Amino acid sequence: MNPSLPTSTDDVRDAGALRYGQAVALDGSVDLVHGGRLDEVTVCYESWGRLNAARDNAVLICHAISGDSHAASHDAEDTPGWWEHLIGPGKPVDTDRFFVICMNVLGGCRGTTGPNSVNPATGRAYGPDFPAITLEDIVDVQARALTKLGIDRLLAVVGGSLGGQQALVWGTRHGVRVRLVVPVATAPRLSTQALAFDVVGRNAIMSDPAFAGGRYMESGGTPATGLAIARMLGHITYLSREAMDQKFEADRLRPHDIVTEFEKRFSVGSYLAHQGNKFVERFDANSYVTLTLAMDMFDMGREAASLRRAFADSPCRWLLLSFSSDWLFPPRQSCEVVDALVAEGKRVTYCELPSPAGHDAFLLPDEVERYGSLIGARLEQELLGEVRTHGPTRCALSDMPTVRSDSSPTVFAKARRDYDRILELIPAGSRVLDLGCGEGELLSRLRSRGHEGLMGIDVAEARIIETARAGHEVIDHDMNEGLPQFADGAFDVVLLSQTLQALPNVSLVLSEMVRVGRRAVVSFPNFAFWKIREMLYKEGRSPKSVGEYGYEWHNTPNRRFPSIADFEDFCAKQGLVVHRAVHLDSEAGEEVAEDPNRNADLSIFVLSR
Repeated sequence: MNPSLPTSTDDVRDAGALRYGQAVALDGSVDLVHGGRLDEVTVCYESWGRLNAARDNAVLICHAISGDSHAASHDAEDTPGWWEHLIGPGKPVDTDRFFVICMNVLGGCRGTTGPNSVNPATGRAYGPDFPAITLEDIVDVQARALTKLGIDRLLAVVGGSLGGQQALVWGTRHGVRVRLVVPVATAPRLSTQALAFDVVGRNAIMSDPAFAGGRYMESGGTPATGLAIARMLGHITYLSREAMDQKFEADRLRPHDIVTEFEKRFSVGSYLAHQGNKFVERFDANSYVTLTLAMDMFDMGREAASLRRAFADSPCRWLLLSFSSDWLFPPRQSCEVVDALVAEGKRVTYCELPSPAGHDAFLLPDEVERYGSLIGARLEQELLGEVRTHGPTRCALSDMPTVRSDSSPTVFAKARRDYDRILELIPAGSRVLDLGCGEGELLSRLRSRGHEGLMGIDVAEARIIETARAGHEVIDHDMNEGLPQFADGAFDVVLLSQTLQALPNVSLVLSEMVRVGRRAVVSFPNFAFWKIREMLYKEGRSPKSVGEYGYEWHNTPNRRFPSIADFEDFCAKQGLVVHRAVHLDSEAGEEVAEDPNRNADLSIFVLSR
C-alpha cells in the first residue's frame, strides 16, 4: 500500500480500554420499536469540554458502525479517536467552546448494553437472544441518557454514515430538542447494492462454525474468520475505485508481510486481511449482526412524498455533506433528503464535496479540514444566535420601486457592479432565491437590510462553503436541471446575476425562475456594447475588456453572447413580461437611456410569466 496516502482515523483504532469512558444507567425498561423489551440499559459515553451555564452548548456526536464513544483523544497521553481531526480544542467542533458528548450505540460492544451484555433474566450474555433493534431505538436510548445527564436541549447532532442516519432520526423524531442537524455521508435508506454487502457479511459470520448459533461466548470461542471477512467486505465499500488504485495499484504485487490466514498475494489483500484481523480484536460478532440489521431496516421512504412526510414537522436547521465518489451512500441520496427539506420549507444547506476517496472521505484528515470549517462556523452561529428563523414573510411586488437615475457612480467600483441596482429592484421583506450565488455577497447585503427567507444555489464547493460560513442557506445544485425541489411561487424574487451568458439551458432556467418566483431578476453583460463591437470590427479579434468580458477566447466561461435586443426578443417569444429594464454604462456609473443596445455594457431585467 502507498504509505504517502492519508489513512482513515478508523484504521488506527485498537481494542484498548476506554480510559475516559463513563456509564449512565437508564431509569426503567426500554420498549423497542419491534416489540421487544430491555429491562436494564446502560450507556457508555465520553465527553469533552464543559456544559455552559445556559446549558445550550451541547453537541452530540454519533458514530459509524465500527465506532464507539471514543471520538477524540482527551489529552496528549490518550489514544486518537475515530474523528480526531474534527473534535478538540481549536478544532471545528471546538471543545473550548462546546460540550461534546459521544455515546456507544445500543447494541454495541464497547460498554453500552448489547448482545455481549448480561441478560438480567438469565444471568448470562444475551448473545443471539438480544432483541432486534432499530435506529429509532438507538436514538431513543441516547435521548433518555441525555435527559438522565441533565441535558434537555442539544445545540447540534453531528454524525457520519450510520451516525448520519442517527442524526436524521434525531432531527425527525426528537427535533424539538435539537437546533442543528449535521448528517455526513449518509442516506435515508440503504441502496440494494449496499444492503447486499451487509447480507454477505452477516452470512460470513453466521456460517462460521465457531459462531455456534450466536452462543460462541458460552464456549469461549469467537467466529473470527466470519467477522474478519465481513469487515473485509465492509472496507471494500468504504473505498472508491480511484482510492483503490491510489492505495494499491503501484505495489499491487508487493503485499505486506503480516500474520494472517487470508490470502495476501496482492497488496490490497494484505490490507484487507490486516483490517479484518484488527477488527476481530475489538468488535463482537453478534453486535455486528445486530447493528447491520438495524442499518439495513432503516427506511425513511423511497418516494419523495414519503420523505417529505418524514421531515414535515422537523423544526431544526440542517447541514448535509456528501462526497462525490461515495458509492455506499451516494450524493443522490443526500439530495433526496435536501429536496424533501426544501419542499417542506426547512432551513437547509447542502454541499457535495469532490473527493476520490469514497465513503472513507469523511474520516480522512484532508477532507475533514475541507468540510470541518463549515461545521464549525455553523455551530458558532447557532451558539451565538446569529441565524434568523426564516419565516414566510411576503411582500407586495406591485410596489416594485423605480430605479433612481441619480445613483452615485461609486457603486460601480465594487466587485459586482450590478448589485446596488438589483437591491433597489427588490422590495423590502422579499423572500429571495439567488441562483449562482457565488460567495453569498448579495445574500449578505439582503440580510443586512432585514430580509428573511433567503437561499442560494451554486455548484462550486468553495463558493458554497463560503456562503454557508456566512450563515446563509445554500444548496449544491445544477440549475440547468431545473428547480424541481421548489414549489410554484416559493419565493418572491429569484435572481440570476451575470450568469445568463454561461448557462447551457437558458430556456429551462428562465422558465423555472418565473415559476418558482413571483418575479425574476436577471442581469447580464450586453455583448452588443459598442466597445465590444469596435474591438471585433477594427482589430479582428475576440472582444476582451474588464469584468465579464475579461477572458481570452479559449478560456471564457461564456457560452452565450446575448445582446439586449436578443434578450428582449427571447422574452417576447417565451411569453415573459418585462416589468423593468435597467441599462447601465458601468464604467461611467450611469444609466443609459439612448440606444442601450449599443451604449450599455450591463442590463438588468425584472420579469414574470
